[in-house]
Amino acid sequence: MRPVKNWTDPTFVSVDMILLGILEVDELSQTVTNHIFIRMFWTNEFLTWNSSDFCGIENMTLPHSTLWVPDIGIDEDVSDTGSVLKSPFLSVHSDGSVYTSRRQRLTYTCRLNLFYFPFDTQNCSVKFSSMTSSVNSIKLGTISSDENLTEISEAALVTRGEWTLKSITITKFMDQTDKALSKLEFMVEIQRKPLLYFINFIIPLFYFLVLDVTSFFISEARGEKLSFKVTLILSISVLLLILQDMLPSTEDSLPLIAMYCVGIFSLVGLSVLEAMMVIFIIDLDNCCVKKAESNLPAEVDIPLDADFLKAVTAHRGKERHQDGVIIKQEQEEPVGPEEKGEVKQEWNCLLLKLKLLQQILGELKAVREEVRRPDKNNEKRGCFRRLAEILDRAFFVFYLLTVVFFLVLMYLFWVSKAF
Repeated sequence: MRPVKNWTDPTFVSVDMILLGILEVDELSQTVTNHIFIRMFWTNEFLTWNSSDFCGIENMTLPHSTLWVPDIGIDEDVSDTGSVLKSPFLSVHSDGSVYTSRRQRLTYTCRLNLFYFPFDTQNCSVKFSSMTSSVNSIKLGTISSDENLTEISEAALVTRGEWTLKSITITKFMDQTDKALSKLEFMVEIQRKPLLYFINFIIPLFYFLVLDVTSFFISEARGEKLSFKVTLILSISVLLLILQDMLPSTEDSLPLIAMYCVGIFSLVGLSVLEAMMVIFIIDLDNCCVKKAESNLPAEVDIPLDADFLKAVTAHRGKERHQDGVIIKQEQEEPVGPEEKGEVKQEWNCLLLKLKLLQQILGELKAVREEVRRPDKNNEKRGCFRRLAEILDRAFFVFYLLTVVFFLVLMYLFWVSKAF
């Protein structure tokens, strides 16, 4: 039974929780593991004595089983019983006050807000209450104030991990859900140290984005630009897989670091699509050039100039001179009119052939000049390449402005508000 002389009087139990270490914060299971020290004080009205009557004895220790101990527990506790180290004795003072303590590796549930991860600050509640007694039987309170308890915990912290203790706030309230229960809440505020995540996660993603912007200066003709961008987007995919293992999938709102990763992934993906389109337009231009070259006739180097005509004329004149000599030599012999007619007819035929050759020569020269003259098809051969260059430059300006706007927006809504 409760150690009170009047059963209607409640027993006041004072509880202090000192934080000795921040062991683990599991974002996926939404649990926090701390090493804590709990001390409790209450008054036993039947254990009072005058120390002068008992040789000045002020304190004495008794086993737990000999006295009444309030059944105070932690509502959010999910740790096993082996993690609690209780003191086997109670300390009793001459005025009836009883003191007990215990150490515990406490694992408790906490609603983690990961919106600003890794620049986040978590507020985890540890509520103490009686398991069976109502507020009419047991009322909870505290000995130390918020500031004193924070200073003591800050000095006693041995293990911090990636967290820093900001404050411990104490709140007393009454729970009216089932029956009126007196509850004591310790609100532990801890802040994450973001340096490791900043170096290993945020800066590499930023460098990937900078490399993607600088990849616009790589020439399209070498074929290395697209492969470089694909390598970047694969690297970002690996970091996204790592982020998936770090953050829970039950978040109501998407954390800013996930928006940061998805934004960079989308920007690089858009850049890859633009590079593919530019390469397609350049290949289309090359295809048109090859098709136009295949339609041109093969240029044969034939001596169609005036020297060829002079050579033919000289050859024919020499042949005529030789015929004249032969005629003079043969004039010594009598020549009939029939033979003279045949020679004249043959000479007229040669003159006609010569005129025909001159006409053919003129037509061939005109054809060659027409072929060598630049036409409209030649002017259109580079239009697709120029279109690709204009498109690439315009997209680079748009892409650079979008990247700057995205980074400024992330800084304003993420880093600045987190601090």
